[in-house]
Amino acid sequence: MNSEKQTVLYIRLPCWKIYPGGVIYVADYIHKQRPDIQQHLLDMALIAPADRKRVLREHLDSLRPDIVAFSWRNMQSFGPHPEDDALGVVMNFDYSPNWKRKLKAARSAFSIIYDYTTSRLNNFGYMKLVRKLLPATRIVVGGTAVSIFGKYVAEKCPTDTVIVIGEGEDAMLSIVDGFSQPVGEIYYKDRAGHVEHRPREETFDLHTLTAVDFPYVESIFPEFHSYLNDDIGVHTKRGCPFQCHFCLYNKIEGAHQRYRDPLEIAKEIEALNRNYGVKRIWFTDAQFCSTKKSTEHVGLILDELLPRKLDITWSGYLRLNHLTPELAQKMLATGLGSVDLSFTGSQEIIDTLTLGYSLEQQMDAFRMFRTSAYTDQKIKLYMPLNAPGETVHTLRMTIEKIKELYELFGRDNVLPFIFFIGIQPNTPVERLLISQGYLKPDYNPLSLNPFLIKKLLYNPQPLGRLIGRAYLEAVDSLDASSEYIGRLTMEIIERELNRMPSGNKSRRIGKATIPILKTHE
Repeated sequence: MNSEKQTVLYIRLPCWKIYPGGVIYVADYIHKQRPDIQQHLLDMALIAPADRKRVLREHLDSLRPDIVAFSWRNMQSFGPHPEDDALGVVMNFDYSPNWKRKLKAARSAFSIIYDYTTSRLNNFGYMKLVRKLLPATRIVVGGTAVSIFGKYVAEKCPTDTVIVIGEGEDAMLSIVDGFSQPVGEIYYKDRAGHVEHRPREETFDLHTLTAVDFPYVESIFPEFHSYLNDDIGVHTKRGCPFQCHFCLYNKIEGAHQRYRDPLEIAKEIEALNRNYGVKRIWFTDAQFCSTKKSTEHVGLILDELLPRKLDITWSGYLRLNHLTPELAQKMLATGLGSVDLSFTGSQEIIDTLTLGYSLEQQMDAFRMFRTSAYTDQKIKLYMPLNAPGETVHTLRMTIEKIKELYELFGRDNVLPFIFFIGIQPNTPVERLLISQGYLKPDYNPLSLNPFLIKKLLYNPQPLGRLIGRAYLEAVDSLDASSEYIGRLTMEIIERELNRMPSGNKSRRIGKATIPILKTHE
């Protein structure tokens, strides 16, 4: 196929309104490598549901693309996001003492599951529409959901579809070049319906990703402007050497960290700020700084940003273990808006989840950050409560460490985010829970069974009831003063732990002795 005559239509499948950075990076890369290819980006997140099929058909009729590439962000129904409250629904159904709230939660649960069911069917329906209207067009499917559930997606796709796992720039380039020599990890469903898998055999050089050509992006995606007041995602590296029990980053992106050129990253951010008025940057890496080498890379990026004196705030998931006073000052001088990181106050849980850091080293880094140049940035703690191995003792330890952070930064500046581990396929925590009998070996991770979905949002008894009731009480207690729900939840948990009678009965879970907590009906 002659690449000079090709047209590529990218379709970001419906999700909540969030900047489509992954598709933009791919389209920008393809343009720079094959500038004669015509490209267009259609973002269905910005189109009313009733109009999506019509708008897609119009694009297919007018562009007659040779390749249609779909980007699929989320697929599991238990992943809470701004447009549904799956967590609140589960909490109310399982733990509310009010039967009316339980009934309302049950209805909401079925509504969420229905929405996800129809969303999946519609997404595959869009692919089938492409195949029906353009039988010779090659279909490509990628994105976060596909990287996790690629084999499932491959089974449901139309024929002659390439399913891309993980990073897509080099894979997409091989597709527009005729697909005679595939690159990257892919599944391919051929014209006969057979699915073949190709593992990644090469390493994509991130230095080839220069600063995004935003005027070109505007030309193929006029709706780009609708995102400029939101957080804009910029990535600086790929790969993660850590083996966190619940995470797939090291499988999707590889365990070896690879880095973009700090100069190109700074130029990209400068263009967003000066030319488009973007104020908020979110670094989309698995972790913005984690290892010693990646922390040095962060320092180089900040060195490029400092002389530009940009009017931005930025953040990303951080590890503080290799932080230095000099780097902390650079972070604040370039616009660090908040410190976002995973947190548990128990080294035992850190080790159980193989998070790969020392709690005391983390706390020392907090103290150093406080004395280096801290002003009033929010400290956002993403806490995997009731993870495997959690006990009353580890929960108390987390509460005590949070109090230490209140003393360091001020209570109002510390925001505990309570989340539960979502069980993903092919992770160590999934294998652990199968071995313990919590999950069946042949369970379906994409099941729409509400009782299995609840189990995949891991919050088991007996602590699950305590945490759930505390969360619901916190929600009910919020008023116009807007006390932060995470802080209030942790305070209620502490209150209930302190109310436990010393002679209370206990229950064994593995090696841990857990008191059975009596809650108020």
